[in-house]
Amino acid sequence: MSSVLAGVLQLLALFVALALAYRPLGDYMARVYSSEKHLRVEKWIYKAVGANPSTQMRWPAYLRGVLAFSAVSVLFLYLLQRLQGHLPGSLGFVSIPADQAFNTAASFVSNTNWQSYSGEQAMGHVVQTGGLAVQNFVSAAVGMAVAVALVRGFARSRTGELGNFWSDLVRGTVRILLPIAVVGALVLVACGAIQNFAGIHSVGQFLGGSQEWNGGAVASQEAIKELGTNGGGYFNANSAHPFENPNGLSNLFEVFLILVIPFALTRTFGKMVGSVKQGYAILATMVAIWIGFTALMMWTEFAHHGPAFDVAGGALEGKETRFGVGGSAVFSVATTLTSTGAVNSFHSSFTGFGGGIQLLGMQLGEIAPGGTGSGLYGMLVMAIIAVFIAGLMVGRTPEYLGKKIGTREIKFAACYILITPALVLCFTAAAMAMGSTLDSMTNSGAHGFSEVLYAYTSGANNNGSAFAGLNANTEWFNTSIGLAMLLGRFLPMVFVLALAGSLAEQKPVPETAGTLRTNKPLFTGLLAGTILIVTGLTYFPALALGPLAEGLAS
Repeated sequence: MSSVLAGVLQLLALFVALALAYRPLGDYMARVYSSEKHLRVEKWIYKAVGANPSTQMRWPAYLRGVLAFSAVSVLFLYLLQRLQGHLPGSLGFVSIPADQAFNTAASFVSNTNWQSYSGEQAMGHVVQTGGLAVQNFVSAAVGMAVAVALVRGFARSRTGELGNFWSDLVRGTVRILLPIAVVGALVLVACGAIQNFAGIHSVGQFLGGSQEWNGGAVASQEAIKELGTNGGGYFNANSAHPFENPNGLSNLFEVFLILVIPFALTRTFGKMVGSVKQGYAILATMVAIWIGFTALMMWTEFAHHGPAFDVAGGALEGKETRFGVGGSAVFSVATTLTSTGAVNSFHSSFTGFGGGIQLLGMQLGEIAPGGTGSGLYGMLVMAIIAVFIAGLMVGRTPEYLGKKIGTREIKFAACYILITPALVLCFTAAAMAMGSTLDSMTNSGAHGFSEVLYAYTSGANNNGSAFAGLNANTEWFNTSIGLAMLLGRFLPMVFVLALAGSLAEQKPVPETAGTLRTNKPLFTGLLAGTILIVTGLTYFPALALGPLAEGLAS
């Protein structure tokens, strides 16, 4: 079987698996977030945190819940790392330096999972399991809660109430993420991933020295790392490590975990607003972009540029032979079009155009299908922009799902789409202006610039993957990328929740002959075009200096 055919078959198998899970999972999540009943374990949690799950919140109260919970999480994870050297189960590792502890705390709480450290050489069992793995669950649940709040803004009328943050947070964790992650961990263990609390041990003698590995609860963390679109690896090699991702079957299963909730949330959206066709329109846009990017990535990586490429069957440098070019391309697109950041290959070793596809995937806002929750609310904001553009074309007040998109709503949407590009470009410019940045860059020229641009694109978009040629473990990069991650996560949430509150206060507008049908293929094309044009106009100059220049020169 040719490597190209193997890659296509993997993509088809993934497509079938996602299609089978789409309807039951989407319907289940709609029932979870619409139910008025509370499980006993959920009541215990509410009592422990002093929350009343039945209290309806307007958007300022909902936002305060998001920010308060996240702030406490950052502080807890920071202190846990700083005290690691004094905790049991630390495997002898010392406490994490202050700047790196801040960066890691900001990273995992913001669902970014950027890592400027080698997991097996820095973090013990307590920090890995009690700190990082816990944040993998709750940071994903926060994103899902904000998405559901925006959906309620469309579904409700003449009220500013968006639900209860604490109820949405707990339900997302207990009823959705935890059960699927348990099953996912069992599947990964069956595939060969490790799950233990073993210490550091020698595995043999190599070239006169010993090879040492430490064990860990890897399968359980790997499952939620992918399911919650987190991405932080137990080991430095991340999902290229055989303890995390043993074979081709586990690789395909991990990609399935990455994509299944973001895609299924479009069904949840359709059910909650009372029109599954609206969910299908959003889904179609996501799928079209995802398939297009995957096809482009496969083409760039399978393209032959000489005898070595002909023999290898593609650009195999930096890729695991267990997965091949096809498995690496599918995984790479899945992670950069979501907020996952997990890698099963060396992104810096992809072709120039391949690296550009990875960058562009994140710069779209990671909305195809995007992160758990963040992908859906990002796509809905872009839908509002698309409807507004259509309204300008025909000279009538734009409407979406029976809600008028007025000056207030479009301001919130505009602020949302401007925040992340501003963070990426300003931080990249500041870093390139500093002479010390050159010491962190492995490469010079266009590829070196791409390393820095990729780092801030990954951080501000809450992705977490890296070109890996950049030494980001410096005070400047730890601090600046940490700030980019926090601002890139929580500032957009402010405008999403404000937008949700504004929509919930409106009364429904009846459809007329002039209303744009947002459940038709025409709107899907308009939405996809809006996303690509807005992103292209924003980032093209930076991309031209980096991956495009490198790709044209090769």
